[in-house]
Amino acid sequence: MTSRFTELVVDCHDPERLAAFWCAVLDFKVIDRSEGKVEIGSWEPTVEEVRARQMPPTVVFIRVPEGKTVKNRLHLDVSPIDRSTDDEVARLLGLGAAKVDMGQGPSRSWVVMTDPEGNEFDVLRTLAPSS
Repeated sequence: MTSRFTELVVDCHDPERLAAFWCAVLDFKVIDRSEGKVEIGSWEPTVEEVRARQMPPTVVFIRVPEGKTVKNRLHLDVSPIDRSTDDEVARLLGLGAAKVDMGQGPSRSWVVMTDPEGNEFDVLRTLAPSS
């Protein structure tokens, strides 16, 4: 038997705010919430579906008292599917993301950004069809 990757957990100060941000970024919806926790995903997992095959993980935001102090050791990469990378970066800036310099240099094909609580993520090449 094997295990399944079912959730990615993000420690944060404001689970509702980060869940709303990432729902807008990924077109996910809130699938569960309780005191200090919000879970989002592209689907509502059932035990049967998870056992049958690997499905996309959900993202769980959990309130913690401490703040972020160093660069993340794990981060998300996102790829726009219906617009250019530059247009997606502009959209994400409007949602509350920020561009950051992590030493990647200007000639990279991706853009490093942070979410509203400073967690790094990358916007990669566009997957939009060429016109």
